[in-house]
Amino acid sequence: METLSRADARRLLVAHLGLARSLGRGRAGTRKVLDRLRCIQLDPLDPIGTNADLVVMARTEGVARGDVWRHLFPREAFEHFAKERCILPASAFPWYRVQGHAAQTPWWRHGEREQRLAPRLIAAVLEEVRARGPLTARDLTDHGEVEPIDWAGWRGTAKATSMALEVLWTRCDVVVAGRTSSGAKLYDVPERALGRDVATEKPRGDFARWALRERAHAAGLLTRASGAMWSMLSNVRTSGVVDAMLADGELVEVAIEDSARRYLAVPSFLTTPRPRYDDRVRILGPLDPLLWDRDLVRHVFAFEYVWEVYKPAAQRRWGWYVCPLLHHDRFLGRLDARIDGKRLVVSKLWLEDAATVSGDDRSARASGDDRSAIVAALERHAELCGAEGVKMPRRW
Repeated sequence: METLSRADARRLLVAHLGLARSLGRGRAGTRKVLDRLRCIQLDPLDPIGTNADLVVMARTEGVARGDVWRHLFPREAFEHFAKERCILPASAFPWYRVQGHAAQTPWWRHGEREQRLAPRLIAAVLEEVRARGPLTARDLTDHGEVEPIDWAGWRGTAKATSMALEVLWTRCDVVVAGRTSSGAKLYDVPERALGRDVATEKPRGDFARWALRERAHAAGLLTRASGAMWSMLSNVRTSGVVDAMLADGELVEVAIEDSARRYLAVPSFLTTPRPRYDDRVRILGPLDPLLWDRDLVRHVFAFEYVWEVYKPAAQRRWGWYVCPLLHHDRFLGRLDARIDGKRLVVSKLWLEDAATVSGDDRSARASGDDRSAIVAALERHAELCGAEGVKMPRRW
C-alpha cells in the first residue's frame, strides 16, 4: 500500500484529472479531455453551461458552450451509465453492448420498462430508427401512452415511443448520436453512429474488471467505501474482484496521511509527472470528477463543497448552482452565476480565507492577484457562453 501526503494527493489528482494546464484547443482538445477522464458526467441544468460543458471548458481553450456535442458526436462518443449517466468514448461501446442491460444503475428499473411495452412495439421503434435515423423521440411514430415509471413522486415518460427508446438505449440497440440545438437527444443505430467496426467488436476479458479499472482511472483516487462514486459497480466493490486486481497489480491501494480511508488507483496515477501549472483560474462544474468524493476534497484540499441544487432554498448555505474556483491545486472560492441575456451575472462570489487555501503551497498568490485572475476567468467564460460582459456583485 502506498501512503501519500495531502500535498502529494492534491497535486496528483489535479495533474491526473487534466486540471494543471490546458489539454488543447477545440475539437482535438475536447477529445483529449474524454480520453484523459474516460467519462464526463451529464446533467441537464444549464445556468452557465451544462456540467459536460464546464468539465471540458476547464481543461481546454476555445471550446464554447455546447461544443462538446459537436466535437464528440456521433463518431467519438456515446452515452451510458458509468458514474451515473455519462459521455463515454466510443472505444467503450463494445463492452457495454456485450454486457447488455446489466450495465445500469440500480434505480433505472429497466425490467419494469420492458414489462410495460409489447416486444413488437419496441421492435417497430428500432426499425424506424434504423430506417430513418438519427431522430429525436418527437420525430418518431407516436405509439400512444404507457404507465410511467414513478421514482418517489418523480414521474418518467408516459409516451410509449420514448420509453421504447429508453429500453433500446439501455440494451445498446440504439445510441445517442448527438443533441439538437434545443438539447433534445438524437437517436441512431450504433452501426451508423459509431461505425460498424466499433459496433460489432467483441471485447476480450471480464466486464467487471474492465469497468473497475476505468472507474479508478476516472476518479484518480476511488474510495473503497460505498458511495455514488461506485454507481453501477456497487456489487463489484464488495466482490472478490477488487482484491484480485490488487493482487495482479492492475490496481494499487493508497492511503493518505491522517485518514483511515483507503483508496484504489491505477498504477500510472502514482507516476503522474509533477504538474507544470498554467496561471488560469478554473470554474469547475458541480459534477467534475475532482469533486466526486466530497470527503476526499474536504480532507485533501481543506475545502467544503456541497451541491445544494436539490435542497430547499431555505436550507442552502451558498446557492442553487454554485461552482468552485480552482487555481493550481487549491480552491480559491465559489460562485453563483447565470447567463442572463448578453451578460454573465454573478449573484454571489465567496473567497476562501487566504490561510486556508495557501497551506504548504509556496505558489499561493496575494488576494489581489487572486481577484484579478478570477475576473479574467469570468470574462473568458462569458465569451465562451456567447455573453458580452460580466456583471459582478457589489461586494466580494
